[in-house]
Amino acid sequence: MKTELSDNEIILKFADEKTRTAAFELILEKYQKKTYWHIRRIVINHDDADDVLQNTFIKVWENLSKFREDSKLYTWIYRIATNEALQFIQKKKQNYNITLDDVSYELSSYLTAENYFDGNNIALKLQQAILTLPNKQRIVFNMKYYENMKYEDMKDVLETSVGALKASYFHAVKKIEEYMKKEINQ
Repeated sequence: MKTELSDNEIILKFADEKTRTAAFELILEKYQKKTYWHIRRIVINHDDADDVLQNTFIKVWENLSKFREDSKLYTWIYRIATNEALQFIQKKKQNYNITLDDVSYELSSYLTAENYFDGNNIALKLQQAILTLPNKQRIVFNMKYYENMKYEDMKDVLETSVGALKASYFHAVKKIEEYMKKEINQ
């Protein structure tokens, strides 16, 4: 059922019991891959990303009928995905009684353990630099750098101001530049 329906049309189909499942399949077709990569950049590990993705779309299914359409559908899905990914990291931190630095180290170890990157050493160093950022800066950087998301859309996902997002991105870029200079000069 490959059709180019607008998000509003899909939401209307979801509201009808007879077409709910088909509408949800359209949402998955349209947003699952992008959402997976958004989550994967936060949790790094493929299996973890799959778990978080599944939880995200369960919440989308359960709550889509309450979607108020005061934001775009994809930013609403991203907000759920971001919250699920951050909760996942928080639970991991609590379950294993580890610090945020240890979580960053563990995520960084996934970069080399998995075939996450086909790229060269510079791409690996960039990913390691990104993992040194605080969660909010990391998410903002990933959304801007990899997804070229507009600040207005990020504002809806992260529920903050455009000014705060620009500041987070600016600080993230500076920290990444410093990390990369340090790594290259070693």
